[in-house]
Amino acid sequence: MSSPSSPPADTRTRILQETWRLLEQGAGKPVRMSDIAKAAGISRQALYLHFPGRTDLLVATTRYLDEVKDVDARLAASRAATRGLDRLDAFVAAWSDYIPEIAGVGRALIAMRDSDAEARAAWDGRMQALREGCAAAVAALARDGDLLPALTEDEATDLLWTLLALHNWEQLVRGCGWSQARFVGTMQRLARQALVVRPD
Repeated sequence: MSSPSSPPADTRTRILQETWRLLEQGAGKPVRMSDIAKAAGISRQALYLHFPGRTDLLVATTRYLDEVKDVDARLAASRAATRGLDRLDAFVAAWSDYIPEIAGVGRALIAMRDSDAEARAAWDGRMQALREGCAAAVAALARDGDLLPALTEDEATDLLWTLLALHNWEQLVRGCGWSQARFVGTMQRLARQALVVRPD
Protein backbone atom coordinates (compact mmCIF):
# COMPACT_ATOMS: atom_id res chain seq x y z
CA MET A 1 0.00 0.00 0.00
CA SER A 2 1.31 3.45 -0.91
CA SER A 3 1.97 6.08 1.69
CA PRO A 4 0.29 9.49 1.29
CA SER A 5 3.61 10.97 0.18
CA SER A 6 4.16 8.42 -2.61
CA PRO A 7 1.28 8.15 -5.10
CA PRO A 8 0.36 4.75 -6.60
CA ALA A 9 2.91 3.31 -9.01
CA ASP A 10 0.34 2.64 -11.74
CA THR A 11 -0.50 6.35 -11.99
CA ARG A 12 3.19 7.25 -12.12
CA THR A 13 3.76 4.68 -14.85
CA ARG A 14 0.80 6.00 -16.84
CA ILE A 15 2.24 9.52 -16.62
CA LEU A 16 5.62 8.30 -17.90
CA GLN A 17 4.01 6.31 -20.71
CA GLU A 18 1.94 9.29 -21.83
CA THR A 19 4.93 11.63 -21.66
CA TRP A 20 6.89 9.19 -23.81
CA ARG A 21 4.01 8.96 -26.31
CA LEU A 22 3.52 12.73 -26.48
CA LEU A 23 7.23 13.34 -27.00
CA GLU A 24 7.35 10.86 -29.88
CA GLN A 25 4.20 12.22 -31.51
CA GLY A 26 4.96 15.88 -30.93
CA ALA A 27 7.60 16.26 -33.66
CA GLY A 28 9.69 18.53 -31.47
CA LYS A 29 6.85 20.70 -30.18
CA PRO A 30 7.05 21.45 -26.46
CA VAL A 31 5.05 19.06 -24.32
CA ARG A 32 3.34 20.94 -21.50
CA MET A 33 2.49 19.58 -18.08
CA SER A 34 -1.18 20.27 -18.81
CA ASP A 35 -0.95 18.13 -21.98
CA ILE A 36 0.58 15.28 -20.01
CA ALA A 37 -1.98 15.52 -17.20
CA LYS A 38 -4.84 15.44 -19.71
CA ALA A 39 -3.37 12.46 -21.57
CA ALA A 40 -2.84 10.57 -18.30
CA GLY A 41 -6.38 11.35 -17.15
CA ILE A 42 -5.35 13.22 -14.02
CA SER A 43 -5.35 16.81 -12.79
CA ARG A 44 -2.28 19.03 -13.04
CA GLN A 45 -2.18 19.09 -9.25
CA ALA A 46 -2.04 15.28 -9.19
CA LEU A 47 0.73 15.35 -11.79
CA TYR A 48 2.81 17.66 -9.59
CA LEU A 49 2.39 15.25 -6.67
CA HIS A 50 4.34 12.71 -8.73
CA PHE A 51 6.80 15.09 -10.40
CA PRO A 52 7.51 18.46 -8.76
CA GLY A 53 8.72 19.96 -12.03
CA ARG A 54 8.88 19.39 -15.76
CA THR A 55 12.62 18.66 -15.67
CA ASP A 56 12.00 15.88 -13.14
CA LEU A 57 9.34 14.41 -15.41
CA LEU A 58 11.38 14.53 -18.62
CA VAL A 59 14.46 13.06 -16.92
CA ALA A 60 12.29 10.35 -15.34
CA THR A 61 10.82 9.59 -18.77
CA THR A 62 14.25 8.97 -20.30
CA ARG A 63 15.10 6.69 -17.36
CA TYR A 64 11.76 4.91 -17.70
CA LEU A 65 12.53 4.32 -21.37
CA ASP A 66 15.87 2.78 -20.35
CA GLU A 67 14.04 0.55 -17.86
CA VAL A 68 11.38 -0.59 -20.33
CA LYS A 69 13.97 -1.25 -23.03
CA ASP A 70 16.21 -3.00 -20.43
CA VAL A 71 19.34 -1.00 -21.14
CA ASP A 72 21.25 -2.87 -18.41
CA ALA A 73 20.73 -6.19 -20.22
CA ARG A 74 21.81 -4.56 -23.48
CA LEU A 75 25.05 -3.38 -21.88
CA ALA A 76 25.77 -6.62 -20.00
CA ALA A 77 28.17 -8.02 -22.61
CA SER A 78 30.17 -4.81 -22.70
CA ARG A 79 30.38 -4.56 -18.92
CA ALA A 80 31.39 -8.22 -18.60
CA ALA A 81 34.10 -8.09 -21.28
CA THR A 82 37.59 -8.81 -19.98
CA ARG A 83 39.44 -7.30 -22.96
CA GLY A 84 39.22 -3.66 -23.94
CA LEU A 85 38.66 -4.48 -27.62
CA ASP A 86 35.74 -6.74 -26.74
CA ARG A 87 34.28 -4.07 -24.46
CA LEU A 88 34.56 -1.48 -27.22
CA ASP A 89 32.90 -3.70 -29.84
CA ALA A 90 30.10 -4.73 -27.46
CA PHE A 91 29.45 -1.18 -26.30
CA VAL A 92 29.30 0.21 -29.84
CA ALA A 93 26.92 -2.58 -30.86
CA ALA A 94 24.70 -2.14 -27.78
CA TRP A 95 24.36 1.62 -28.16
CA SER A 96 23.97 1.47 -31.96
CA ASP A 97 21.15 -1.04 -31.60
CA TYR A 98 19.54 1.07 -28.87
CA ILE A 99 19.41 4.24 -30.98
CA PRO A 100 16.35 3.15 -33.04
CA GLU A 101 14.51 2.42 -29.79
CA ILE A 102 14.99 5.95 -28.42
CA ALA A 103 15.17 7.93 -31.66
CA GLY A 104 11.65 9.35 -31.36
CA VAL A 105 12.15 10.71 -27.85
CA GLY A 106 15.69 11.80 -28.74
CA ARG A 107 14.56 13.78 -31.78
CA ALA A 108 11.85 15.48 -29.73
CA LEU A 109 14.20 16.51 -26.92
CA ILE A 110 16.87 17.70 -29.36
CA ALA A 111 14.32 19.76 -31.29
CA MET A 112 13.13 21.42 -28.06
CA ARG A 113 16.49 21.86 -26.35
CA ASP A 114 17.44 25.32 -27.69
CA SER A 115 14.29 26.94 -26.31
CA ASP A 116 13.40 24.51 -23.52
CA ALA A 117 15.74 24.20 -20.54
CA GLU A 118 13.89 21.16 -19.17
CA ALA A 119 14.19 19.26 -22.45
CA ARG A 120 17.87 20.20 -22.63
CA ALA A 121 18.45 18.87 -19.11
CA ALA A 122 16.73 15.58 -19.94
CA TRP A 123 18.67 15.02 -23.17
CA ASP A 124 21.97 16.16 -21.66
CA GLY A 125 21.49 13.63 -18.87
CA ARG A 126 20.98 10.86 -21.41
CA MET A 127 24.07 11.98 -23.35
CA GLN A 128 26.14 12.10 -20.16
CA ALA A 129 25.24 8.45 -19.53
CA LEU A 130 26.38 7.62 -23.07
CA ARG A 131 29.63 9.51 -22.49
CA GLU A 132 30.27 7.54 -19.30
CA GLY A 133 29.88 4.31 -21.28
CA CYS A 134 32.30 5.61 -23.90
CA ALA A 135 34.79 6.56 -21.19
CA ALA A 136 34.60 3.07 -19.66
CA ALA A 137 35.30 1.44 -23.03
CA VAL A 138 38.23 3.79 -23.66
CA ALA A 139 39.64 3.17 -20.17
CA ALA A 140 39.58 -0.57 -20.87
CA LEU A 141 41.52 -0.01 -24.10
CA ALA A 142 44.07 2.13 -22.27
CA ARG A 143 44.43 -0.48 -19.51
CA ASP A 144 45.26 -3.12 -22.13
CA GLY A 145 47.74 -0.85 -23.94
CA ASP A 146 45.53 -0.79 -27.05
CA LEU A 147 44.62 2.92 -27.09
CA LEU A 148 46.41 4.96 -29.74
CA PRO A 149 49.25 6.82 -27.99
CA ALA A 150 48.41 10.01 -29.91
CA LEU A 151 45.10 10.24 -28.02
CA THR A 152 44.44 11.03 -24.40
CA GLU A 153 41.59 9.11 -22.80
CA ASP A 154 39.48 12.29 -22.83
CA GLU A 155 40.13 12.85 -26.53
CA ALA A 156 39.32 9.23 -27.34
CA THR A 157 36.11 9.49 -25.32
CA ASP A 158 35.19 12.66 -27.23
CA LEU A 159 35.70 10.86 -30.54
CA LEU A 160 33.71 7.77 -29.60
CA TRP A 161 30.90 9.86 -28.09
CA THR A 162 30.65 11.89 -31.29
CA LEU A 163 30.76 8.80 -33.51
CA LEU A 164 27.77 7.33 -31.65
CA ALA A 165 25.62 10.48 -31.79
CA LEU A 166 21.97 10.10 -32.77
CA HIS A 167 22.32 12.39 -35.80
CA ASN A 168 24.90 10.04 -37.36
CA TRP A 169 22.42 7.16 -37.15
CA GLU A 170 19.66 9.40 -38.55
CA GLN A 171 21.83 10.47 -41.48
CA LEU A 172 23.11 7.02 -42.41
CA VAL A 173 20.11 4.79 -41.67
CA ARG A 174 17.20 7.14 -42.31
CA GLY A 175 18.88 9.48 -44.79
CA CYS A 176 21.14 7.16 -46.77
CA GLY A 177 19.15 3.96 -46.42
CA TRP A 178 21.76 1.89 -44.62
CA SER A 179 20.58 -1.26 -42.90
CA GLN A 180 20.90 -1.39 -39.13
CA ALA A 181 23.44 -4.23 -39.45
CA ARG A 182 25.59 -2.18 -41.81
CA PHE A 183 25.46 0.78 -39.43
CA VAL A 184 26.52 -1.31 -36.42
CA GLY A 185 29.37 -3.02 -38.27
CA THR A 186 30.64 0.24 -39.72
CA MET A 187 30.56 2.00 -36.34
CA GLN A 188 32.51 -0.87 -34.77
CA ARG A 189 35.11 -0.73 -37.53
CA LEU A 190 35.42 3.07 -37.41
CA ALA A 191 35.73 3.05 -33.62
CA ARG A 192 38.60 0.58 -33.83
CA GLN A 193 40.31 2.51 -36.62
CA ALA A 194 40.02 5.79 -34.71
CA LEU A 195 41.07 4.56 -31.28
CA VAL A 196 43.05 1.32 -31.40
CA VAL A 197 46.76 0.76 -32.04
CA ARG A 198 46.10 -2.46 -33.97
CA PRO A 199 42.48 -2.21 -35.19
CA ASP A 200 42.26 -5.79 -36.55
